[in-house]
Parts: sequence; structure tokens; C-alpha cells
Amino acid sequence: MDYYKAINKAIMEGETRDVVDLTREALAQLYPPEKILNDGLIQGIELVAEKFREAELLVPEVILSTRAVQAGLKTIKPYLEADVKNKQVRVMIGTVSGDLHDIGKNIIKIVVSTLGVEIIDLGIDVSAEKFVQGVLKEKPQILMMSALLTTTINQMKAVIQRLEKENLRKNLIVFVGGAPVTEAFAADIGADYYTPDSSELKEVLEKILKKLKTA
Repeated sequence: MDYYKAINKAIMEGETRDVVDLTREALAQLYPPEKILNDGLIQGIELVAEKFREAELLVPEVILSTRAVQAGLKTIKPYLEADVKNKQVRVMIGTVSGDLHDIGKNIIKIVVSTLGVEIIDLGIDVSAEKFVQGVLKEKPQILMMSALLTTTINQMKAVIQRLEKENLRKNLIVFVGGAPVTEAFAADIGADYYTPDSSELKEVLEKILKKLKTA
């Protein structure tokens, strides 16, 4: 059996019990936990995100898939080697003002949680003021903003401008993402990173965490 593809399929179908059982079976068969995580769980939720972007999945289906992968992560977590130093890194995430969608944000949260960092989730419809106050209070090293609507992506620029005005931008790494966001848009508004999918996001974050630990 190809456990990775089986886990992908179970996540796509939102079958929480199957995801947990397959993850346990793969671990019992001595499949590498990191491979189960990347090729099974993360790849599965990335396929869900892709189908959602293409309007092939509905919101309730994505919610079921998200719950399924979260259960899988809980199952595999004890088998992963957590980097203690990563716990010193704070990542703040939120969906920008005017946007009530949390699917993209929650998928990001799942990926980020696998790296052992501390996550501060501001939720949805987060104003520029709330982002600024959050950065002031929590002092994260990384800020991630998500948007699903073309009508709300300019709020990302507003947040970055407010951060600059409050002298909070210099030491803050800013990610932006979501269906209407592009690399060109991210560069234009002054964001540091844009990644088109969760697999690339994880790779970029791993490199950043290594740099932060040696800084």
C-alpha cells in the first residue's frame, strides 16, 4: 500500500478516522515520520487547497479535510523531532480587514504548526490597527497575512504602511498569501515573501528559522 497517497485521499474525502488509522499504520510499518508529514498530511491539505482554489471543493468539504489533517498531525506529533529553538520564534497570522474567510489562514496555520514555533492567531477581518497592536504586544518575528478576495488584498498594503509608520517593520518578516495575491503584488506592497502553496511555504520557513537561530 502507498500510505502517502492513501492519506492524501482520506484527507481529500474529509475522513478523519481513516487519516488517523493510516497515519498509525504507516508509523507501525516504520515509514519515516517526516515523510508521512510531508508526503501524506501536508501534501493532502495542499491538494485540498488547490481544489478549493479551482472551485472544485465547497467550504464545508474543506472544513472536514482541515479537521482530518489536524487529527493526523496530532497523531504524528510525538514522533517528530521538535527543534527546541523554534519555540522561541513567534509567528502571527491573520486574515485582513473585510475578509471573513479563514480557510487559507487555517491551512497556513497547519503547516506552520509542524515547525514547532509559537503561533498567535488574530483570526479573520483583522484591521491594520489590530495587526499593529498585535505586533506591539506579542513581538513576533514573522507576520503572515491572508486574503481570499480581490477587494481586500489592498488591506495588506495598509498594514505594512502602518507598521512602517510605527517603526515596527524593520525587524519583522512579512508573508502575504491567498488566491488573488501574486509575487508581483507582494513585491509592490513591500512584503518580504509570497509563496503560492503550502509546500513552498514550509521550505521557505525552514530556511528562515535556520537564519533566525544563528542570528
